[in-house]
Amino acid sequence: MTTKHGATPTTYSPSPTSKSRPPVTKDSVVDWVRPDGRGHRQCRPAFFRTGAVNAASGSAYAEFGNTKVIVSVFGPRESKKAMMYSDVGRLNCNVGHTTFATPIRRQGSDHTEFSSMLHKALEGAIILETFPKTTVDVFALVLESGGSDLPVIISCASVALADAGIMMYDLVAAVSMSCVGKNLVIDPITEEESYQDGSLMITCMPSRYEVTQLTVTGEWSTPKISEAMELCLDASSKLAEIMRSSLKEAVSGSQE
Repeated sequence: MTTKHGATPTTYSPSPTSKSRPPVTKDSVVDWVRPDGRGHRQCRPAFFRTGAVNAASGSAYAEFGNTKVIVSVFGPRESKKAMMYSDVGRLNCNVGHTTFATPIRRQGSDHTEFSSMLHKALEGAIILETFPKTTVDVFALVLESGGSDLPVIISCASVALADAGIMMYDLVAAVSMSCVGKNLVIDPITEEESYQDGSLMITCMPSRYEVTQLTVTGEWSTPKISEAMELCLDASSKLAEIMRSSLKEAVSGSQE
């Protein structure tokens, strides 16, 4: 799947510096240039398009560099599972990968973990009281895995939920950071993730200044984790502006 003609992915971080690219090895991580030429604090250009799946209540397609994701939302609809009456609705999330998304096929445990983390990131942003005793199903499919897959999935799912008319407190934007040696690199690609000593992902509602999920792996010093969180929160705020713009463009296009 490709972007629409005339649509240009939007960059939401500083421009990359122009330097020659040295090979990436574990012994050359102090002052190395990123494999795709970006600066350490520069995110990949982001592109969103709503209405990607006609049969769904709402849907969105997202493209961040080589990471391509499509999310479909169905509902609110009557729950198929027998359950007691509840004043709040139920959110179901499922994440999968196409067989051609990665050179090595993903294991089922990754799907389960991603599905659980997607649910945790979104649940706090959805006003569940607006659809009691019903269910909203979110299906995310990674078409191409190019790194930082989960943050892209979460951000794309948030746009799809808004496209479906699901009441939310705010959009959820997600950004990740890798610690590679002494470097902090934002929005890492697959190659960088394979060399990382630690990772951090923040999902937040920027307009409300609320974090819905924080995931940290590896060993981090207090100054580094503070810097990483600050950078991710700032990038999330800028990413949310791009997400809102894509929704406004969709509404404007439907009225023409």
